[in-house]
Amino acid sequence: MTKRIILTALLGLMLAVPATAQSIVAHPWQGRRVAYFGDSITDPRNKASKKKYWGFLQDWLDITPYVYGVSGRQWNDIPRQADKCHAEHGDSINAIIIFVGTNDFNHSVPIGQWYEVREEMVEAAVGQPKQPVKRLRRTPVMDASTYKGRINIALDHVKRLYPTKQIVVLTPIHRSGFYPNDRNWQPTEEYANGCGEFISAYVEASREAADVWAVPVVDWAALGGLFPLMDEHVVYFNDGATDRLHPNDAGHERLARTLMYQLMALPCVF
Repeated sequence: MTKRIILTALLGLMLAVPATAQSIVAHPWQGRRVAYFGDSITDPRNKASKKKYWGFLQDWLDITPYVYGVSGRQWNDIPRQADKCHAEHGDSINAIIIFVGTNDFNHSVPIGQWYEVREEMVEAAVGQPKQPVKRLRRTPVMDASTYKGRINIALDHVKRLYPTKQIVVLTPIHRSGFYPNDRNWQPTEEYANGCGEFISAYVEASREAADVWAVPVVDWAALGGLFPLMDEHVVYFNDGATDRLHPNDAGHERLARTLMYQLMALPCVF
C-alpha cells in the first residue's frame, strides 16, 4: 500500500510539471549544436515558409542551428556542405541532420546499387588452420551518377570527417506539383521521373541507408503525415496551385514536432 501511494504521488508530480527545462526528463538534444545539410526545404533563404523545421527545434530545444542547405541541391552536394561546416566550426558541433533527395528524383538520377560484388581470395579458418579461400566480397559503389552511389560517397565522407558525431538522415517527404515557371515544371509524385522511377524508390533507398551506413533514419515520408496530393493538405504547403512541394510554416511545424519526438530516442552526444 505504501509503495502504491509513493508511485501515485510521483506520477502526480510528473504530470504537474510543465514540459520545459524544469521537466524531470530532459530532451537529449536540449541546448546542443546541430548542423543541417540539405536542399530548399532546409535553406533559410527559401521563401515558402518564414520558419523552417530547424527554427522550431531551435525555439523548443534551444538548439544552435548551423544551416548549410541550398535550394536545388542533391545528395552529391552533401560532401561540400560538410566540408564548409567543418571549415567554419571544426569539431565543435554535436550532431548532423541530413535532409535531401527530392531533387535527385526530379533530376532523374538512377537508383543504382549499394555494393559491387566480386570474388576474391582471403585468408580464413573455420575449425582448421588458416588458409587462402575464395569468398565473395562486397564493397560500396562510389558512383556519383546514381542515387545509392551518391549516398555512399556522402556518408563515407561525413562519417570520416565527423567520426564521433551523431549523424541522422531524414527521408524525402511526399511531393505534389511545383510550377514556378515554364522552365521548371515538376509534376506530382503520381508520375515517374525521366528514368522511370517513382519517388517511393528514393524514399526506400534513404531508409536502406540505415543498414548500409549504421546511421539512424527518421522516416519523414511515413511519420511526417504530410500528403500534398490531397487538397485537404494544402494547408501545410506554400501554394495549392503552384507549390505543393515546399511546406509552409504549418508544414514545417508538423515535421519539426515529428522529428523532436523521434530524436528523443537518440543520443546527441557520445
